Amino acid sequence: MMSISVDVHLLSGKSASLEVEADASVESLKQRAQSALGAGRGRLLNSSGEVLGGAQTVTEAKLMQRNVFCAFAERTQANPFSAFAALLGDGSVVTWGRASFGGDSSAVQDQLHDVQQIQASFGAFAAIRGDGSVVTWGNADCGGDSSAVQDQLRDVQQIQASCSAFAAIRGDGSVVTWGNAYQVVRTVDQDRRLSDVQQIQVSDQAFAAIKGDGSVVTWGDSHSGGDSNAVQEQLRDVQQIQASYGAFAAILGDGSVVTWGNAGHGGDSGEVQDQLKNVQQIQASGHAFAAMLVDGSVVTWGKAGCGGDSSAVQDQLRDVQQIQASDQAFAAIKGDGSVVTWGNAGQLRDVQQIQASCGAFAAIRGDGSVVTWGNADQGGDSSAVQDQLRDVQQIQASFGAFAAIRGDGSVVTWGNAGHGGDSGAVQDQLKNVQQIQASDCAFAAILDDGSVVTWGSAGHGGDSSAVQDQLRDAQQIQASDQAFAAIP
Repeated sequence: MMSISVDVHLLSGKSASLEVEADASVESLKQRAQSALGAGRGRLLNSSGEVLGGAQTVTEAKLMQRNVFCAFAERTQANPFSAFAALLGDGSVVTWGRASFGGDSSAVQDQLHDVQQIQASFGAFAAIRGDGSVVTWGNADCGGDSSAVQDQLRDVQQIQASCSAFAAIRGDGSVVTWGNAYQVVRTVDQDRRLSDVQQIQVSDQAFAAIKGDGSVVTWGDSHSGGDSNAVQEQLRDVQQIQASYGAFAAILGDGSVVTWGNAGHGGDSGEVQDQLKNVQQIQASGHAFAAMLVDGSVVTWGKAGCGGDSSAVQDQLRDVQQIQASDQAFAAIKGDGSVVTWGNAGQLRDVQQIQASCGAFAAIRGDGSVVTWGNADQGGDSSAVQDQLRDVQQIQASFGAFAAIRGDGSVVTWGNAGHGGDSGAVQDQLKNVQQIQASDCAFAAILDDGSVVTWGSAGHGGDSSAVQDQLRDAQQIQASDQAFAAIP
């Protein structure tokens, strides 16, 4: 079989040349690119900016010898596809940010009324209206165009999104999907079994639906958990599903766990399977899982460097009450308020709450002070604002920065300035703040009068000046990785 050379680049300029077989999958190329470049979650784009589907082969993707600039959409850089959607008290919607990825809703603006809920994929939005119909906009390849299934989108109760596709659950338990073709295609058997669906969980490029009888139906990219055939007979009495970027973990009624998907993302729990009993809760980092058992102990699996190996702190993982995950690490709060971390080992005391950016953690202690650790560039170093971090009530994190609300309604920010770590330009407006939400590269704060203040990367929604006079009576903000929705 002929092999070709493909140059893969990060947005930062780092690159690598890879030799791949012509019949190799794009997913395997992506994984090799991640390894060669030391990159986290992202997607391969061709020279035209089009996302390459994981189910395609290199030949089908038309990657020819040395003629393609494959930009790996590196999450450590500002995401160029971010947009915001604010749902106002009267059910109307205001959007801003990257126009072609949902920041411009003018084409459907007359339909955006009586909106109840908004969901976002990587580059598109889907809004559920009061009558159960759905309105979509943004990048068509990411689910912004639902015209092919529009007549089916009625009585919709809930929508979930992968990176570039949507799945809607209707009142009768049936499911409608649209967006990236490789993520929405289903076999005849999968279609037949998709009924009485109660909830849907998503990995980066696949879906898993739990039915009323506790069985599970999966579809989408097989490398991301879309193919559960190998464990289908075990997926009975499923209570809960958690997803990493490319794998799923299901807790059964008897407290055992079933995993599937990309082994490097935690899809293979074989080495710890005999320990996965009486599991109460599971958390996922990008490439690993951590299961909290009824007795307060913890079992981990997946990529060691992303928290899949907790052996160095295993004797400390007792009486665990809660687990939080960043992109590549975990932090466990114990019953005495101490914290155990792996990936960034260390301990803290009297911790009430933990928040995580991609590579750092921020913990609120009982006295309202804050302790941070991890990658300094992603908020792990808060020394510049430490004297301001007092009486902190809540913390939110973007990909590389943190924002803390204090008891008096003021806000303190730190971390990567391009990800919202510098709020200096709007600091005088950040008074009487009620809540904050974050996308990858920006923050949005709702004040007590219902107005909204944004900051961070201007091109990714941090600048809402074009719609500021419309942002009134916002009651709540919802966020996906790249977008916000303010809900009344």
